[in-house]
Amino acid sequence: MIAISYLAPSRFWLLIVVVALAAGYVTLQLRRRNYAVRFTNLDLLQSVAPRSPGWRRHLPAIAMLLALVGLVMALARPAREERVPRERATVILAIDTSLSMKAEDVAPNRIDAAKTAAKVFLDIIPPKINVGLVSFNGSASVNVGPTIDRDAVKIAIDNLELAEKTAIGEGIFASLQAIKSAPKAKDDKEAVPARIVLMSDGETTVGRPDSIASHEARRQKVPVTTIAFGTDDGVIEVPNEIGEMVVTPVRVNRMALERIADDTGGKSFTAATQNELKQVYTDIGSSVGYVLEFREVGLWFVGLGVLLLFASSTMSLLWFSRLP
Repeated sequence: MIAISYLAPSRFWLLIVVVALAAGYVTLQLRRRNYAVRFTNLDLLQSVAPRSPGWRRHLPAIAMLLALVGLVMALARPAREERVPRERATVILAIDTSLSMKAEDVAPNRIDAAKTAAKVFLDIIPPKINVGLVSFNGSASVNVGPTIDRDAVKIAIDNLELAEKTAIGEGIFASLQAIKSAPKAKDDKEAVPARIVLMSDGETTVGRPDSIASHEARRQKVPVTTIAFGTDDGVIEVPNEIGEMVVTPVRVNRMALERIADDTGGKSFTAATQNELKQVYTDIGSSVGYVLEFREVGLWFVGLGVLLLFASSTMSLLWFSRLP
């Protein structure tokens, strides 16, 4: 069902005129009936009066009134929401490349599943949106600056490598810096909309705190959408002080990521499997790549009104040999 909104609803007062015309028509018809009843010799009246089209005589008037309603609705500027490609936006994919991402609780492992889903995201959003890639572990780096070259971003995603520690705050700061390098059109007078899509399975262990990074993102009006990826059953093997491999749990800190999203005006998601992660990226692509805009559809009602006027005129000519 198509939802219609009206940009100038105040003009609906004209419907009062249409209602008044309808009331006048009904009044005239009742007076005509009363006049016929006063003619006492009904048999003579039927013999001298032309044959009436019966109930059909009201159809031209009804069609004309409906046409006026349609034209009034057109004047009220009806509009509907449409998804329009948002081709001036910049999106930075910030992916956690800490050692915990090699956990195999998500097949084949967290980082490979993340790479696959990130490349699916690149195929979803409109081709003219600039996309950059930032990776972070103990530090953060801009792997690819904002570009429309999807292949360059995909190659960089495939080349991501894991390292120790997690610096989510540094990842956000690096993403903000990358956004500033996004190419701008000569006629761009407004700030280009931007968003950071940050995926992590842990919490900040080094670098600037999340709160400071969130404050800076909010100041620059850049929402950070977070994806908490993995399960609470994830484990990895790391060497201890004497070189022995020790099984270490790597749980997801969902609350920390939710707090970043809330503080920056973004959204937070949770994905425990590769398929869920793909679906999350699909949802993000729909919200980032498209924007809902009102498109006026007044011509629909103008067309309907014109068709009804033609119908009214045609019926009046056929049955009464005159225009209404």
